[in-house]
Amino acid sequence: MIRACAVADLPEGEALRLDGPVPIAVFHTEAGFFAVDDTCTHQDASLADGWLEGCFVECPLHAAQFDLRTGAPTCLPAKKAVRTHRVAVTDGVVYVDAPVPAVAP
Repeated sequence: MIRACAVADLPEGEALRLDGPVPIAVFHTEAGFFAVDDTCTHQDASLADGWLEGCFVECPLHAAQFDLRTGAPTCLPAKKAVRTHRVAVTDGVVYVDAPVPAVAP
C-alpha cells in the first residue's frame, strides 16, 4: 500500500493524481474513495482531470465515462476498462494498493 493523501486533503468531489510507473487517479466520492489507472483507455488523457459525478468519471478529452467501482466504461468511445486499485483509509490517511515505484540502485 502506498500513501495517497490525508483524508482532509482530498475533499469530496475532487481527485488527485499519483505519479509512478503507472499513474493512478484517486477520487473522493459520496460513496467513499476509489482509485483507478489515471490514463483513459481510449486516448492518453488524465482521468484525474475529468468530471466526477457519483461513482463515475468522465474523461476530459472525448467524454468516455468509467465506473470507478469496476473500471468498466459506460459509454463510447472507450471500450476497455481501466484497472482499479483497492483503497484503504486508516487513521485519516488514504492508502492505495498499487505497485511501489522501484528505487534506483
